[in-house]
Amino acid sequence: MGYKSNLERVLSEGKFAVTAEIGPPKGSDPSKIRNKAEIVKGFADAFNVTDNQTAVVRLSSMGSCCIILEMGLEPVMQITCRDRNRIALQSDVLGAASIGVKNMLFLTGDHQSFGNHPDAKGVYDLDSVQLIQVVKNMRDNGVFQSGDKILSGNPDVFIGAAANPFADPFEFRVDRLEKKVDAGVDFIQTQSVFNLDKFNVWMDEVRSRGLDKRVHILAGITPLKSLKMTERMKSHVPGVDVPESVYKRMKNASDAKSEGFRIALELINEVKNIKGVHGLHITALFWEDIIPSLVKESDIMSGL
Repeated sequence: MGYKSNLERVLSEGKFAVTAEIGPPKGSDPSKIRNKAEIVKGFADAFNVTDNQTAVVRLSSMGSCCIILEMGLEPVMQITCRDRNRIALQSDVLGAASIGVKNMLFLTGDHQSFGNHPDAKGVYDLDSVQLIQVVKNMRDNGVFQSGDKILSGNPDVFIGAAANPFADPFEFRVDRLEKKVDAGVDFIQTQSVFNLDKFNVWMDEVRSRGLDKRVHILAGITPLKSLKMTERMKSHVPGVDVPESVYKRMKNASDAKSEGFRIALELINEVKNIKGVHGLHITALFWEDIIPSLVKESDIMSGL
């Protein structure tokens, strides 16, 4: 069977997938991407490249994907609706497909007021659910959102999106996921999991609706590097739920890095056994060198 990407192959064959994040720099130096990629190479099945994350200007996702492709790694190109209208979004999908990007993850995007250009005009011509449907029609039916036919090559892309099991109102979280599944998403990466109890409640509802049979779910893991990072994640990052028990462990730790590693490892070992979870997405913010150790010690990838 022909697969669109290595990530699709791993998930379709029922193996536990791992993706990891490579954040582009605030500048045009390609060595910043190459250095991060060298650290995590071989420790994930595909590598997310963010798109001006937190509404801060960075090296473009497509430019970063070019660098990663040249290194023989498989990117997951993130595309946000915040900065582009439907013309530019569809054009970027075609452009990325033309250079060999096979996985794309579509996000509505953090509001520009959170970033370093708060007065910028947000576009939001489409939201992520609408964009997923547009790209599915481009891929499967060969038509643009306007109804015009694609004349020279449909983008053969494995379609991804994000889900947040923790944001309020919590009771609508699975409804939002189901809309993305109905729109045609192939895989989902979740917000970072720290609150296992709440994540299990979300997964119970996911399974009760049969959504785990219709989409591949990769649970987010973010190792905590310091107490300062923990406090920021707990109090200042929307949609992240850091329980008091995790905060106290980091606060009382004599070595915050070691404790953050242990917490991440414990979370991985719990999450990987939850029915319906098909993989992990590791976001090690400014701590990429922790990823190889996490992957090897948790034994989540065969052959390592």
